[in-house]
Amino acid sequence: MPETASLSAIQDSPFARKLAAFVKLSDLDLTAMSDLYRRRRRFAVGVDMIHQGQTNQSAYVVASGWACSYKILPGGSRQIVDIQIPGDFLGLRSVLFRTADHNVEPITLVQASEVKQRDLLNTFSQTPRLATAVLWAASRDEAMVVEHLVDIGRRSATERMAHFLLELGARLRLVGLGTRAGYLCPMSQYLLADALGLSAVHVNRVLRELREEGMLTFQKGRVVFDDYDALVEMAGFDRTYLDQDGPLLL
Repeated sequence: MPETASLSAIQDSPFARKLAAFVKLSDLDLTAMSDLYRRRRRFAVGVDMIHQGQTNQSAYVVASGWACSYKILPGGSRQIVDIQIPGDFLGLRSVLFRTADHNVEPITLVQASEVKQRDLLNTFSQTPRLATAVLWAASRDEAMVVEHLVDIGRRSATERMAHFLLELGARLRLVGLGTRAGYLCPMSQYLLADALGLSAVHVNRVLRELREEGMLTFQKGRVVFDDYDALVEMAGFDRTYLDQDGPLLL
């Protein structure tokens, strides 16, 4: 987003829409936020934005596109630990810690604003409310990681898939990119497998079962909730952990 962007354009950005779920942002907050948008970059599919083990790493505010955070195990297998969508602040640990502890790879073409440590600290010193909003959003993202651990450890493959896709839907609705009916999703079955700890064959079987039961269809890059309420009940999806139903700090 250009430095000269209006406050209304900044307020409507995915990042501001996400933060506004936790803290009511003032014009001062939005102006300070514009400083984080100054350094816009583009990343092609498959070219890591953040590398595990790298020092002095930047963070990024995603404006458009999807990415995934992942770890590579010694045997070469990959575990996706999170999916990033527009509005997400990715690599926050990488810019605050001395060394990045994970990789981030674009799933689609990604446009993101690069944020260096000094930019972040300067912005936070100008507006503590914005710093509070970022902290709140980071805490919400940590709560999602807890749910992902429960997914892999205790939920069945079908429950795991349904819960994950419902969570993605709730996140996308927050930033204006999804509805209760569904959303566009660029994830392949192989990416879903790496995110959910399943094989690609198992992912295909689970998606077929959900479609045949009339609850969810995932075809041609689109997730459709055919029976949203039944899917929520089956997955035990309680969205209170997302805590995004309105600003907590006015």
